[in-house]
Amino acid sequence: MKVSLTVCMILCLTSIVHADQGKAVFFEPPYSPSACYGTQSYGNMVAGVSDALWNNGRACGKSYRVKCIGGANEAPHPCKNGNTAVVKVVDYCKAGCQGIINLSKHAFSTIADPDAGIIQVEFNEV
Repeated sequence: MKVSLTVCMILCLTSIVHADQGKAVFFEPPYSPSACYGTQSYGNMVAGVSDALWNNGRACGKSYRVKCIGGANEAPHPCKNGNTAVVKVVDYCKAGCQGIINLSKHAFSTIADPDAGIIQVEFNEV
């Protein structure tokens, strides 16, 4: 029991250490068509990624755990109590994208107040 608890703690700490940070924005439904899957739907917990993660389309299908860590504009305290959202990359956020991750409105609302519009996030691949 102690060994499995220790392994779990190490894995949790490792995922925290490897988390990246950046800005996130959101987009309204419908969430298809998408650059990765055309008209196939993958539900509400999806995201598009900017060039920083896109990697010529190799980001398609990857999942990220995203957590709001602060506001990126004048909105006071947009984060929702440390909530996280796991999203699947289904789209590309073209040049001019305001964030590294463009979350579905449903995913964004899970971690932050949509009125903020743009937030600072911590994210890691899961």
